[in-house]
Amino acid sequence: MEGGAQQSSLWEPPEQDGGPGERDGGEGLPEVKRSQPLLIHGSSRQPPQEEPRASSLPSIPNPFPELCSPSNSPILSSPALGQGAPREGTSHVVKVFGEDGACRSLEASAGTTARQLCETLVRRTRALHDHSWALVELHQHLALERCLEDHESVVEVQSSWAPGADSRFVFRKNFAKYELFKSNTSLFPEVMVSSCLEANKSMAHSELIQNFLNSGSCPEVQGFLQLREAGRKVWKRFHFSLRRSGLYYSTKGTSKDPRHLQYFADLTESNIYYVTQGKKLYGTPTEFGFCIKPHKVRSGVKGLKLLCSEDEQSRSCWMAAFRLFKYGMQLYRNYQQAQARLSQPPWIGPTPLRSVSDNALVAMDFSGCTGRVIENPNEVLTAALEEAQAWRKKTTHRYSLPAACHSSPLSAAIHRTQPWFHGRISREDTQQLIGRQGLVDGVFLVRESQRNPKGFVLSLCHLQRIKHYLILPSEEEGRLYFTMDDGQTRFADLIQLVEFHQINRGILPCKLRHYCTCVAL
Repeated sequence: MEGGAQQSSLWEPPEQDGGPGERDGGEGLPEVKRSQPLLIHGSSRQPPQEEPRASSLPSIPNPFPELCSPSNSPILSSPALGQGAPREGTSHVVKVFGEDGACRSLEASAGTTARQLCETLVRRTRALHDHSWALVELHQHLALERCLEDHESVVEVQSSWAPGADSRFVFRKNFAKYELFKSNTSLFPEVMVSSCLEANKSMAHSELIQNFLNSGSCPEVQGFLQLREAGRKVWKRFHFSLRRSGLYYSTKGTSKDPRHLQYFADLTESNIYYVTQGKKLYGTPTEFGFCIKPHKVRSGVKGLKLLCSEDEQSRSCWMAAFRLFKYGMQLYRNYQQAQARLSQPPWIGPTPLRSVSDNALVAMDFSGCTGRVIENPNEVLTAALEEAQAWRKKTTHRYSLPAACHSSPLSAAIHRTQPWFHGRISREDTQQLIGRQGLVDGVFLVRESQRNPKGFVLSLCHLQRIKHYLILPSEEEGRLYFTMDDGQTRFADLIQLVEFHQINRGILPCKLRHYCTCVAL
């Protein structure tokens, strides 16, 4: 939290036997009766000229008294009005769910941001503090989800939900939140920003994209997308262009003639969501669907603008471009503030799990009198294999006991205490988990193999695709080792294997950077 006033804007109500949503009337909190609707004060904001008209009505018995009760009043519970705009100075209950379905209730003021709420949950769960924690807005009935930006008001987003809708906040990792400022050249391929490259022929692709990001502006993005016709499950392919004035599609091939460009959506008054079950609910041609949901659309499919890209790279490019278009420089400031918070000393508490900065990880050669940085990729691989053998020799003393104790329960199960180990999770659930937490190079987890009862699987994301590597146990001279390359590189346990590949790529396409983890709320 930044500032003394913001620290008091968010607190967690005490848990009661009645459920997470119930709060007692502790000191300093007025008792709220459930028979008193909190939104009744909104009637004081009605125009004063309407009051004499209401009081001048003749006294006629009401034949439908149930329509005038506060809970069923068409005025107080109208879907068009919802919960109303949040008022300053008032507190609101916000329910946040974990990936395991557990719920935690927090009370927040109207100005509480998504970043502040995430920091509170990180402290409560004693999780490792970094900027990858995110608050996800999930509409289960529509199969839509999006990651809230750090500056967004949580209460304001919650107030936009339709009453009774199956919508919730989910607290989880999102490693792709600021990836557009780290791997911008791969996120914006040349074919999708070709018009910008033609207008700036003197600039390289990477330099051009970096200039756009530094200025908080969005490059002109173009490409083919599948569009679902309104009210029908029919998809048609159009060529879309994202310009400074908005999103357009061409009614005649790839023509950019103004006569053929049709204005499609106002992104400043909409939110962009990922579609999680597109084929099942909307009949999307591929699994890479996304949706433009205008603010005025509160519930139902009507009014949603459903789109579908051909691959994950295309969808990621469009989603990043939409975020830049809508938030601009604010998005870059959020990234800078997140980076600055990482350099600050953490709060006083238990020692967190080991976290090594990627900038400090380099391949070193200590075979001589002094160490040196290895820059040749082929030499790096050779040094990695030699280091694995050296580690194996150094850990020989861990297995110096008699043969009967070589496979001790402690050494065989020590990996179960690590946050990157997920036990008996299926291949399909693994791909969904990594996909939810961000298809970024180096995101990984370790799980038990379903086909080999004694083996394990390292699931790794590279180039927005998830690959699975089998880890098999092997014995040599009565000692147990683990290997992924038929015994050429051996490790004493899974912890040593993971730590080695966090520093060296080895046989993997990239180093292990971020482990998937789930915290219990």
